[in-house]
Amino acid sequence: MKRKIVLTGGGSAGHVTPNLVLIQRLLEEGWEIHYIGSKHGIERQLVGGLDAVQYHSVSTGKLRRYWSWENVSDFFKLTLGILQAIFLMLRIKPDAMFSLGGFVAVPVVIGARYKRVPILIFEPDLYPGLANRISSRFARVIGTTFAGTSQIYWINDNRTMHIGPILREELKLGSRARGIQRRGFDDDKPIVLIMGGSQGAERINRIVREALPELLMSYQVVHICGVGKMDPSYDRFSGYIQLEYAHAELPDLMAMADMVVSRAGSNAIHEWLHLRKPMLLIPHVIGGARTGQLLNAHHFQNAGYAELLYEEELTKAAFLSAVDAVYRDRKLYSARMSRHETDGAAEKVMRLIDKEARSQKAGATI
Repeated sequence: MKRKIVLTGGGSAGHVTPNLVLIQRLLEEGWEIHYIGSKHGIERQLVGGLDAVQYHSVSTGKLRRYWSWENVSDFFKLTLGILQAIFLMLRIKPDAMFSLGGFVAVPVVIGARYKRVPILIFEPDLYPGLANRISSRFARVIGTTFAGTSQIYWINDNRTMHIGPILREELKLGSRARGIQRRGFDDDKPIVLIMGGSQGAERINRIVREALPELLMSYQVVHICGVGKMDPSYDRFSGYIQLEYAHAELPDLMAMADMVVSRAGSNAIHEWLHLRKPMLLIPHVIGGARTGQLLNAHHFQNAGYAELLYEEELTKAAFLSAVDAVYRDRKLYSARMSRHETDGAAEKVMRLIDKEARSQKAGATI
């Protein structure tokens, strides 16, 4: 009989992408995979179309740290989501559950705990999000991307384990030569890859377009704008490529980039770290100084892997100056990044899942 696992996580690509890595590994080992997410979230877009994964949706509400009348309706949505998750656990009877966080994960984790399913959660950011802080109360194992996360929140918690970033294997297969040939770029002119996150970034897009004439004097640019956010009027610029998103081509785009401008989501910046790409990080900030992306960016800046540009200070002049500074010192950034090991996290997670599932089976037979 196949072993069964429930995966959850959503709200942003960062709460889904590592699960896509694990799905491939789990399939290779013969697991039956169920994914529980929201009805219309990005997790459904990324996972719902996979034939080998059974996708289920539950009701979910946003978790807020402040008073809002929407908290009332979201409380009932969360309660309904918990009941739906319990029903799914009864039907699926999973051997283990793995959560990447996001609002949708909370009812799923609570439902799994109610049915005594072993729960493993994984925190992508340096500072844990509210969903994972709630979920951690029910977890057997708390994995972290950053070594310092447990010292920020889960202090002296022996369930916490530093695992590292769960990276997509295909990103290591990119070819600079193939990317340059496909896009018709000049191999002798620097290439800047600009990414605004899974949903795109309006302000970054606007500044890039304002700065484009000056930027193209020194660099070639690949600009991933976000779905529905391309502007065809800029296609006239030679040495500039704009894309809504990139999937199959992304490894080649990453390989050919001499530096990257990016948000500071944990998965993205650890992929750049693994590929030794100098970074200019413009974190997305909502909710004050403890926002995950801002702390991620500070951490990478302090480690000497990246330069940080605050979005509130993002002007054309500041952007151009920061790009030039990172490119000028690119060899220093790459040298520091070469001393950091980023491989092996997926294997660690797979071993933990196997261990918890086996312990569950052993307990059930006693």
